[in-house]
Amino acid sequence: MYAVTEHVIESLATAGWYVGRSIFSGRLTAMLSDRAAILVQSGALNVARIGRGDAAAANADVRRDATLWLADVPVHAAEREALAAVHALRTRLNETLYVGVREAELHFAHYEPGAFYRTHRDRFRDDNTRVVSLVFYLNCDWPDDAGGELVLYADDDSGTVVTKVPPRAGTMACFLSDRFPHEVLPATRERYSLTGWLRRAA
Repeated sequence: MYAVTEHVIESLATAGWYVGRSIFSGRLTAMLSDRAAILVQSGALNVARIGRGDAAAANADVRRDATLWLADVPVHAAEREALAAVHALRTRLNETLYVGVREAELHFAHYEPGAFYRTHRDRFRDDNTRVVSLVFYLNCDWPDDAGGELVLYADDDSGTVVTKVPPRAGTMACFLSDRFPHEVLPATRERYSLTGWLRRAA
């Protein structure tokens, strides 16, 4: 996946975002897709919240997904492999773009049909720890007309669409967390992803 990693670095350096082939292999993507489905079926995911700390709360007008955070040292083999690949990307970004990211946090996300996440930015106004946002899609055989796209908007708040990303397995999206407002559109079927951030130390 070295060539993919270098393409990610070049795109982040020039445009601030990347959409394309995942740093995860097809085998790992399939394992993560199976893992996500099992976790959802077992009821392991929780209704997602907005905000942070004690002030975080569910708000169905803003987002309607469910999430489960990965442990820092996961027990499941696919989760460990995914986290190792993300840390390898983190190391290369530090070596080439000097972004100073020291941590990675990832969670499974599950959207029921019709669920969405309204336009938002990933970085809090008073907290610059989130540097790079990451999304790895886990949905095999995703139809063109099923919806569920990630929409990135220009960072000038003009509402101009930069790109729309169908949530197909094997696709990765990443972008600078402070720059791009984005949203997740409703879909006609359930969808899975592994999502998170590369962070500076708090």
